[in-house]
Amino acid sequence: MNYRPYLIEGETRSGRWLVTCDHAAPTVPKAIANGDLGLPAEDMNRHISYDPGAAGTSRALGDRLDAPVLLGNFSRLVIDPNRGEDDPTLLMKLYDGTIIPANRNADAAERERRLALCHRPYHEAYARLAARPATVILAIHSFTPQLRGRPPRPWQIGVLHAGDERLSRPMLDLLRSETDLTVGYNEPYTGFLPGDSIDRHALRHGRPNILIELRNDLIATKEQQQDWADLLVPLLERVLAQAQL
Repeated sequence: MNYRPYLIEGETRSGRWLVTCDHAAPTVPKAIANGDLGLPAEDMNRHISYDPGAAGTSRALGDRLDAPVLLGNFSRLVIDPNRGEDDPTLLMKLYDGTIIPANRNADAAERERRLALCHRPYHEAYARLAARPATVILAIHSFTPQLRGRPPRPWQIGVLHAGDERLSRPMLDLLRSETDLTVGYNEPYTGFLPGDSIDRHALRHGRPNILIELRNDLIATKEQQQDWADLLVPLLERVLAQAQL
């Protein structure tokens, strides 16, 4: 079977939302270091390689929203789809204290090869799906409860924005007023990196968007993922309806 750097589920669904999951999988294509970056399975299955739980949560949200779902099918350690092509963190050689053996000597030619194999096809698919009329982008990521040597992160969910607060601000307000969750705003990360996926496919086109970060220990099972979809979908639908976009 030929390798595909992305998966699309429910492409013909008619809802306005497009659910995206940049870091859905820890896949290393055979064409990259023979499918092995030199890390043990323990590292490839944690947050440095992909966003645990985010793919299943994205699928659950897509089902409930009648929305297509775009899933990246390569590890962020191969090349990060949520970075612009000129971002210095596009191809990481060290992540959360872990050296990536197959990336240590990666040069400009190897970077270009990975862009062509993974990054660009993913963003071509993203652009095609986002170009549907009246698309609203819902980007799903997950974060680890604690980075090495750092304090524990108190948030259960983060709502991120990059200047466009048409959906993110009212979503934040609903989460804080109608749930007992600890909600971060632009936590645990800032909502904007020039050239990242939201910048590229939402901000530059004026498309409404929201990026949600979920703590990965809270979306580890299918039941947890469905529970989050059950919680978030009514709020997302209310926010979109009230925004009258």
